[in-house]
Amino acid sequence: MTDWRTAGRAIDRRSLARLAGGFLLASAVPAASFADEDESARLNAFFEAVFQRDLARSPIRQSRLGLGHDNDKWDDISDAHRMADAALVRGDLEALRKFDAARLNPQAKLSYRMFELACEDQLRLFDWRWNDYLVTQMGGMHSRVPITLQNNHPIKTRADADAYIARLHGVKPLMEQLVVELRTQESKGVVPPKFIFPLTLDASRNVVTGRPFGDGAKDSPLLADFKAKVEKAGFAPAERDELVDKALAGLSEGVGPGYRALIAHLEATQAVATDDAGAWKLPDGQAYYRAMLQHYTTLPMTAEDLHALGLKEIARLHGEMAAIMHKTGFTGSLQDFFKYVRTDPKFYYPDTAQGRAQYIGDAKALLAEVRARAHEVLDIQPHADVEVRPVEAWREKSAAKAFYSSPPEDDSTPGIFYVNLYDMGAAPKYELAVTLYHEAVPGHHVETVVGQEIPGLPRFRKFASIAAYSEGWGLYAERLTKEMGLYQDPYSDFGRLALSVMRAARLVVDTGMHAMKWTREQAITFMDDNMPSTHYDNQREVDRYVVIPGQAVAYEVGMLKIVSLRERAKAALGSRFDIRAFHDVVVGNGPVPLPILEENVDAWIKAGGGFPPGRPA
Repeated sequence: MTDWRTAGRAIDRRSLARLAGGFLLASAVPAASFADEDESARLNAFFEAVFQRDLARSPIRQSRLGLGHDNDKWDDISDAHRMADAALVRGDLEALRKFDAARLNPQAKLSYRMFELACEDQLRLFDWRWNDYLVTQMGGMHSRVPITLQNNHPIKTRADADAYIARLHGVKPLMEQLVVELRTQESKGVVPPKFIFPLTLDASRNVVTGRPFGDGAKDSPLLADFKAKVEKAGFAPAERDELVDKALAGLSEGVGPGYRALIAHLEATQAVATDDAGAWKLPDGQAYYRAMLQHYTTLPMTAEDLHALGLKEIARLHGEMAAIMHKTGFTGSLQDFFKYVRTDPKFYYPDTAQGRAQYIGDAKALLAEVRARAHEVLDIQPHADVEVRPVEAWREKSAAKAFYSSPPEDDSTPGIFYVNLYDMGAAPKYELAVTLYHEAVPGHHVETVVGQEIPGLPRFRKFASIAAYSEGWGLYAERLTKEMGLYQDPYSDFGRLALSVMRAARLVVDTGMHAMKWTREQAITFMDDNMPSTHYDNQREVDRYVVIPGQAVAYEVGMLKIVSLRERAKAALGSRFDIRAFHDVVVGNGPVPLPILEENVDAWIKAGGGFPPGRPA
């Protein structure tokens, strides 16, 4: 496969189509001889109706998927709206159970199960809705507004521009609604730790920095975005000037007052916040944390079991890191080696514009290399492209080190591997390759887009968010590229292990803070002692775990499950085992909970492994 976008397209489409035909799913759910295709079609029509209904209730999600129906609106974020959502889900469960599951074809049977599990999970999460912080450095409406406008709101026509301007005016009532919900949450005793507020305040203030919000010639991020888009759209000069004037009014009358109201509220709340970090401090916090672990891992694992697993994995990984240290000729302890790679300038790009450009250039070169070899381990590959971008300046101080943003449904824009270059000391050269493999290829870009491109799969499954599956695959991709020989020097391989040990440490730190009442300082110290990353980097990681209890444990849990299933398949199939066929089973059904993934793999093994019948030569 020489060209990522075109050379393998026909084979890929047929490969996807054969999976949609139900071979793997047929082996996962025994087919009934009396399966009724009309009943299956009715069920799929129900799924699509629910998906469309829910989509209509979220203009932001419509924009995210590249659908422009309500591009002039924002979501209703009131609790009344959330309560109405929950009522709809309860009704969906009642409607689902009126279908005759015994009459469904194998694909529809699995969709039935997936939909039922998703509804039950949503209702469990609804009961804990007030325990989830509404505004953090990891997300919230304060960051969703600029992300939606900049990344998901194209301007190609006058209607697009008018909708963008309408959204600018709509920011004021949106933020006023957010403040109301924050006050309600705070009245229930749910307030983020004090150390989180500077990060959310910084991101919020950056949105309203520059023209027209203050003196100076530099445009604010949203004004710069709007001007660039209308310029690219090719409007006549007079119409372009008119649109910019209207955008300035929207910024001044909508965005400015809205963000100032939010900032004032956050500043007032910060003054009364405490430094308690764990979920245990929240209403019924221990039960809440158990629910979050179940949600993110899709397994019945306890905090104690996860904590012990993390300690065991750290010990194993430290042994592998020590072996690489000896391979480099370094003499000293592993902690000495950590200090060496943490501080020696040769391992870092210059903290300059040129250094940042060099990082992006090297990332693009690595992406091209892994694309060219992806066919060695992947039978099914995405049609949508992926590109490398630095995190936008307005949010780089609070954003994660790296992350992936999937393309819209119409592939009008590519998937994006974002890398945060705010602190070049947190982006060492030896971690570049492993980070790219995790976020782009063969990591998130593959598992996300392949799932979205499967023909005939209900859209609620294509766009499902299952952390243990997705993050488990991302971490598995780091290991897979090791097996492909893509870490070409000991230090890049050490970088792979550096991220692996971080994922293991997450099991210890997340459970430590949220179930065992560790302080933030204890968590940071543990990471400082067991990882080569900088103190600042570890601090940012811990702050992430603080505001999303349970999410961080999904990576290691998911990866270990995929690896164990692969080893099971290799042992059972022997010479018949094909790594690409195994990956078809894993990514070729879209995101699934880990127990269902295990069922699919076991059924594939029972069927004899290999590729499904009808695979093109």
